[in-house]
Amino acid sequence: MKFLFFKMLVMWRRMRHGMQARYMDRHDVGRQLEVLMRRIDPAASWHERANWMIDLAEWLRHRPAVSLLDRQSWHLVRRQRLAIMLDWLDQHRDVRRSVQNALQKTLREATGPELFSTTGLPHEPGFFGELAERLARLLLPRHLSPTDLSSLFTAMFPDPDDAAWLLELDNELLVRLWKLMADDGISHMYWQQVEEAITYLTMTVVADGISPAFRQRLEPKMPMRATPFLALRREVESWLRAQPGDPGALRSVRMLVAVCHAQTDRIYAHLDEYGVSVSLVYRVERMRAHLQRIGRLIDVRAGVPGVAPAAGAAGAGRMQLLLADLISAHHHRDSVRGLMRRSFALLARKMVERNADHREQAIAHDRASYHKVLRAGLLGGAVMAATALVQSGLSHWGATHFIDGVLASLNYAFSFLLIAALGGVMATRQPAVTAPALAARMGELDAEGMRGLIAESGRLLRSQSAGIFGNLLAVIPVTVALAALGWLVLGRLPMSPEQARQDLAALSLVGPTPLYAAMTGVLLWLASLAAGFADNWFALRRVGEVVSNHRRLVHGLGPMRAQRLAAWLERNVATIAGSLALALMLGMAPVVAAFFSLPLDVRQVTLAAGTLASAAFSLGWQALATPLFWLAAGGVAVTALLSVATAFACALALALRSRDLPRRVRNVAMRAVLRRFVVRPLFFMLPERPRAAVRDESAGDDDDEDDPGDDEDSQQRHAA
Repeated sequence: MKFLFFKMLVMWRRMRHGMQARYMDRHDVGRQLEVLMRRIDPAASWHERANWMIDLAEWLRHRPAVSLLDRQSWHLVRRQRLAIMLDWLDQHRDVRRSVQNALQKTLREATGPELFSTTGLPHEPGFFGELAERLARLLLPRHLSPTDLSSLFTAMFPDPDDAAWLLELDNELLVRLWKLMADDGISHMYWQQVEEAITYLTMTVVADGISPAFRQRLEPKMPMRATPFLALRREVESWLRAQPGDPGALRSVRMLVAVCHAQTDRIYAHLDEYGVSVSLVYRVERMRAHLQRIGRLIDVRAGVPGVAPAAGAAGAGRMQLLLADLISAHHHRDSVRGLMRRSFALLARKMVERNADHREQAIAHDRASYHKVLRAGLLGGAVMAATALVQSGLSHWGATHFIDGVLASLNYAFSFLLIAALGGVMATRQPAVTAPALAARMGELDAEGMRGLIAESGRLLRSQSAGIFGNLLAVIPVTVALAALGWLVLGRLPMSPEQARQDLAALSLVGPTPLYAAMTGVLLWLASLAAGFADNWFALRRVGEVVSNHRRLVHGLGPMRAQRLAAWLERNVATIAGSLALALMLGMAPVVAAFFSLPLDVRQVTLAAGTLASAAFSLGWQALATPLFWLAAGGVAVTALLSVATAFACALALALRSRDLPRRVRNVAMRAVLRRFVVRPLFFMLPERPRAAVRDESAGDDDDEDDPGDDEDSQQRHAA
């Protein structure tokens, strides 16, 4: 057993450290190099020679687990190792011939168009296909293929830091390394493969650029033959037939690449008008990446100043920047997290920008709008009082858990839609415009931008506070009035004393109520996302245009009524979708949690307040003097605070991510808002006086706003 354990330990160390254990001796670099170089056999199979090249790259890159040297020092160490290797080979001519023959034979047998055209670039036609391929790359071992040089290249440079030290190699080392690895035949073969890669990438860009999804978003509208993408294909073919340095052809092809870049930017600008999807965002990002690679390959083939070094380094120098770019792009592409972050960040940004024009109607900017939201909250609280009584009856009806969840969802959906139809407001119901309103303040998060973000956060949370105050001021007396009416007319209390005590205990501050409130805040935020997605889908599918021109609707309603219906749907689709999504999640979340044996529940503040009033009425006025009642009242207050805070934090995080800000800047913004809430909580609850609002908008407080701005300035200076 002991022998088996040590054998498994040795195997684990070999797998962890790769092939270095064969020859790595930390105390004798010459011995390491000699053992490694004399291992090569030009007559060996392609895979054996490829694995030797990977071992050679590992020896150049090797860094101890514990080291006192910084990153730049290790770059110098790697350059010194490469120089030592070349000097050692110059001293041992017989080994040099073997190494040279093996390297040139390996590069001659492998083909390279995929190295230049697919390494580091998304090449799947759709987002989910690309995501599946990246997941497969993470789970499955890499395969070295003799017909694909890109697999050998990526295996030799598995560290993103390899690009940095490769760029720092001087021309002398590059020329010596190039003479060791290649001859004129290999150089000519790979220059041809660069041209093939340019042709392949150009055809991919043309196929995407002339597709209907792209052409309908181009401004001005143009026929297919007049698009710059077809012109790019013609100019690239002409330039490839001409000399690489032909100034006229080179100028034309570069100009058309720039025009195609500009057309791609115009597609981005019109995503909010026509709607945005993950697939479309992915295809636009892929086109931009392909155009950038085409530009790099054009520079390499043309040998522009600044890319190609002196004449003696013509072969090696032209490839140095390209290979470093391939290393960086490969590691950037292999990141599943990076793919999802880029795609969904742009999707979130375009969705919040699309909803930004409706935000003025949902935010309390001054005292008048605050009072307007408060009055709407009173109306919503009156409706939610009846909803709470109906829900109390349904929860104690004795139906199966699934049917109970379905009935609760229907009850919530009817109430939420009724509130929206009457112009009311439901507490903690986060509108879909919260993230757009925050994102609109994030052009640049300098000191002034931070003050604007905090001011906008105050307006949004004051709107939520006004809705909560209005709901609570209405739901408690209306619930008591309805319960008294039922007792007088029907002679029945809303619930039995035992059920009332159970409900009060469930609402208690001492218990899982804070956790349930935070989870409800996440559901509120998800409902606002559903509203934004519905609005985006409405625009993407052009539902308004379809409804206004539908033959049967126009025939039955008339042209004017059909257009009014389409306009009404466009205005209210986000509200309807958000209300239905929230009703479904509030009703079915406990059912889904119970299916997985999770003791989770939801806590919506207005419903909780209605349940509290109903239980207190059922127990009688003496219940107001019991600790159980006041613990439940504290639970309602905590529910209001945590649900709003969680939903707002999620919306703020979405707005920050939609602007693709660095993590440290996002943390500074989150801390600034939290600091203001701790210092001045009433700023987020009560309407500001006009003078105070103006002062906050222009200067801010020295204690809690200048510090975030100073932090941001110091962050930008540090980044610079």
